[in-house]
Amino acid sequence: MAFPVTPVELLAELQIGGTWTDITADLYARGPLTIERGRPDEASRVDPATAKFQLDNRGNKYSPRNPRSVNYGLIGRNTPVRFSVPGAYSYLDVPAVAGSQISTPDHASLDITGDIDVRVEVIPSAWTGTHDYPFWELIGKYRATGNQRSWLMMAGNGGYIQFRWSPDGTTGYTFIWSTQPVPVARRCAVRATLDVNNGSGGSTVTFYTATTLAGPWAQLGDPVVTAGVTSIFNSTSPLEIGDLAGVDFGQQARRMIRAEVRSGIGGTVVAAPDMRALSPGTTSWADTAGRTWTVGGAASISNRAYRLHAEASSWPARWDPSGQDVHVPVEAAGIMRRLGQGDKALDSALRRRIPLVGSPRAYWPLEEDRDAVQAYSPIPGVAPLAVTGFDFAADDSLGGSKSVPKLTNAASMRGTVPAHTATGSWLVAFVYYWEIAPASSTTMLEFATTGTARRVVITVDSTAVTLTGYDAAGATVATVAVLSAGFGFHGGWRRLEITATDMGGGNVKYRIGWVDVSGGSWGNDSTVTATAGTVTAVNTTFGPLAADLRLGHLAVSSDTSTIMYQGADDGWLGEGASNRLRRLCSEEGVPASSDQAGTAMGPQRPASLLALLEECEASDCGVLYEDRDALALRYRARESYYNLPVALTLNYLAPGEVAPPLEPVDDDQRVRNDRTVTRSGGSSARAVLESGALSVQAPPAGVGTYDDSQTLSLATDAQTDQIAGHLLHIGTWGEARYPTVHIDLAAAPHLIPAILELDIGDRIQIINPPSWLPPGPIDLIVEGYTETIGHPNDWDIVLSCSPAGPWTVAVVDDLTTGRADTDGSTLASAVNSTATSLSVATVGAPLWSTSGSDLPVDIEVGGEVMRVTAISGASSPQTFTVTRSVNTVVKAQSSGADVRLDQAPIVSY
Repeated sequence: MAFPVTPVELLAELQIGGTWTDITADLYARGPLTIERGRPDEASRVDPATAKFQLDNRGNKYSPRNPRSVNYGLIGRNTPVRFSVPGAYSYLDVPAVAGSQISTPDHASLDITGDIDVRVEVIPSAWTGTHDYPFWELIGKYRATGNQRSWLMMAGNGGYIQFRWSPDGTTGYTFIWSTQPVPVARRCAVRATLDVNNGSGGSTVTFYTATTLAGPWAQLGDPVVTAGVTSIFNSTSPLEIGDLAGVDFGQQARRMIRAEVRSGIGGTVVAAPDMRALSPGTTSWADTAGRTWTVGGAASISNRAYRLHAEASSWPARWDPSGQDVHVPVEAAGIMRRLGQGDKALDSALRRRIPLVGSPRAYWPLEEDRDAVQAYSPIPGVAPLAVTGFDFAADDSLGGSKSVPKLTNAASMRGTVPAHTATGSWLVAFVYYWEIAPASSTTMLEFATTGTARRVVITVDSTAVTLTGYDAAGATVATVAVLSAGFGFHGGWRRLEITATDMGGGNVKYRIGWVDVSGGSWGNDSTVTATAGTVTAVNTTFGPLAADLRLGHLAVSSDTSTIMYQGADDGWLGEGASNRLRRLCSEEGVPASSDQAGTAMGPQRPASLLALLEECEASDCGVLYEDRDALALRYRARESYYNLPVALTLNYLAPGEVAPPLEPVDDDQRVRNDRTVTRSGGSSARAVLESGALSVQAPPAGVGTYDDSQTLSLATDAQTDQIAGHLLHIGTWGEARYPTVHIDLAAAPHLIPAILELDIGDRIQIINPPSWLPPGPIDLIVEGYTETIGHPNDWDIVLSCSPAGPWTVAVVDDLTTGRADTDGSTLASAVNSTATSLSVATVGAPLWSTSGSDLPVDIEVGGEVMRVTAISGASSPQTFTVTRSVNTVVKAQSSGADVRLDQAPIVSY
């Protein structure tokens, strides 16, 4: 790929008046574009991405407050800006906008009714999907309109692939999910095959993945067999790639690179759109199978590789004394800068969710401070709840709420529900904690309706909870009783739910029930001749025996759904870190993507948005950073770091690939050998390295104590032990740091395609290091980078790195990572530098395996890596046949030298 040598190839764009406008010609060469992203030198947190550049302002174009400027009123603080260079190939850019796709009309060759083979190469913003829409389309011939469903392949739900098909075009389709998620973070080719008749009376769907569409293909999980042979409906639908027009699933930004549809498994190619060689802006073309494709919606063919999306936060005017050199040194920053400016705490999980999801007719959170005399309603037009005998802010133990009140022995509440149209059903609900059942019948709730039951009263005694409905004359028209003793009504946080449902024929079903916010539900109902009406008011005088009852989040709705409480009442306890991050961002309108579910978290307590997102990052030991392809956040979960493939290989001996300086640092910046992890509101665990070179022992046996303590949001106390062990492992990794790796792309332009794909969290290796460094590849994780693009031919990237070794973890049955190490083995006798037979003594059991299926295996002896090709001996010492100096270390080994696996198994959590 040619190195960018003119300003045209570096494209700078400013969103002027809502339109992306090329400003590249106004960039000053004397002030090269400098971009910083990620975490510098293993800092504890990621800083907001930044860009610094200078613009020629002699024509007043970039003076936001100057009315003489042609851009007056069109630019200003936080105006979006983006930078890109030509990529190594073109792609179909599918933004998160409905209907963004390419399509080709129905054709006889596409009318596949038997076996089918579908393949797609894609770079999604995330494989998981969004919080609101957990899965999204890849490719399909599938339209719901007119029942023209044939087949469809989708992704989502944590990175799993789905293939669905219909034998008759209707909703009677079959959908199959892969049994494992896609094992990569970004670019991947995915494939699904359907064998409509597997010869055993069923059909089989098999999924595969590969680096590119060229393969080789690796099976993804197990084949999924469905009973009964099947077929695919011959629909008139077009074949579409991207966001299909005929269905309504999630909107996920993605880059589609190429695809294939084959008639038969491994059969004839009937469609093969390949965007890699298309000219940017192409709107229609024919593929090699003869299909004509048309770009639709907001999709486009592009070859831009974006280096940053940011917001211009500073527009200072600068000029020389002559007034001839007028310029603006612009500073732009990623979205994290803006999110970090405010520190207002978000409301509690229930207070946020109930108005957002439930559209209640009335809602009172009851989260007032202790001196309050009424309860505010966030619903417009709903008056405050008048109360007496409420001890506000008395209990903060409910995960999804701020502190709520407890009742005294003379408590009451009065509130009016605004008039609304009857829907035939209603719900009155709140969360409560009542430690012990009252000795005799006590009123817990009373409210009024326009229905047959004008008054509805809930009473509680030591054996039952009872709903009684009274008509206008005071006669009983409905009674529903539920036994409470032994049915979890008392002794923990619960949600009380009272509903009425019009069953038709002049009948109404009244129901009373309660839900343990940690799981479990109970209830009973009764259908009577009545009308439901609407709830008009809450008028409750609590009995004296209700003293100490705690309650909150009283809501009235015109349907019976309790979805507005679900998940939020315990503060989303147990929610995965990635899922929480996506949900929070969705609720706040912040674009975000992530992979993997992440560590199960504790309740979401009120805090600022950025603080809550960083809490997800800390609890999961992942990394939150900014997307460079959009003004958005990305989260890389801890699990996504395990056993990463190498994304970039640099040759120390090749010009420009590793520019000076390459300076390893063997210091104590990362050392933490005494780790304590505490669950917020719970217990703790401590992990200490007791022996070894980086242990807490005093020098020279160790390095002394380097301790730290963290309090994390975790679902259970048991997690603290696992996380403390993980952090100890990271903090005692015995390897020098390489804080920066400098790459001169002007001297090594062949690296540009790989550099454009490289991102935060990726793994790189430096091969052929100099002899004065330890042998073997230098294995690193990219934590961040500083990128400088100048004119006409200056392009440098300085990567901030950390060791990759700690993230290689054991995989069951894997011949490299899945081997169990010895408890202790040594050389029974010395050997010279060329001996190929070793006598190895083992302390205790078990001995080294002599099975040929367990070999070869690499061992390390005194810093030299040897490959063991045979082991013999049923007792210690055993005889090893080895190949010497696998890592180029040539040395004699002394008797008693430690013998270990070169790749010791590390168990992840």
